[in-house]
Amino acid sequence: MADLRILVIADDPLARAGLATLLVEQPGCAVIGRASGGDDLPAMVGIYRPDALVWDMGWHPDAAIEHLSELVESAPPVAVLLPNESRVFEIWSAGARAILRRDADPAQIVAALPALMQGLSVLDATFAAALARPIRLSTPKPWGDREAEPPVEELTARELVVLRLVAEGLPNKTIALRLGISEHTVKFHVNAILGKLGVSSRTEAVVHATRRGLILL
Repeated sequence: MADLRILVIADDPLARAGLATLLVEQPGCAVIGRASGGDDLPAMVGIYRPDALVWDMGWHPDAAIEHLSELVESAPPVAVLLPNESRVFEIWSAGARAILRRDADPAQIVAALPALMQGLSVLDATFAAALARPIRLSTPKPWGDREAEPPVEELTARELVVLRLVAEGLPNKTIALRLGISEHTVKFHVNAILGKLGVSSRTEAVVHATRRGLILL
């Protein structure tokens, strides 16, 4: 059986080199290229034609998540490495179907790739638990109910920008043009916003965010 052709991605050059070194030592794995999230990844995928991508998103994955959402439609399967579960929902929404810990054994990472390539999902146990937590839907409160609402997951700076444009009544296409990103990425951000606010529509998101002081109308 031919070795799996892997493209390693990480913004941190040391992390990128270290991950490539660890993976190249694994049986059945051939690291055929390295890249950062800011590179022209679709072009690199076209040049290297990897079987899978292994992406170390580091401690600050905001930009990497957006790059991933732009890439997944044209890329081979992507395995993402994370330090904790705080961004699992967003990364899953962006299209990753293998999400493992940064400190996972290299053999575990390589073992996950064939399953990923067959259309299966591979999640670290704690990440799977975080992803499986039910999304809390907002419900109208009785008049005079002064009970404080439970906190919501913090929105990223980009999500707040998208939410403000949604509040202006702009459609995804216009938001994409305004921010210089794809409609797919806008849709990804909107879905993440709905999930974090625990609502099911754009209108509910605006009302909910306004009530919490996240945006001003």
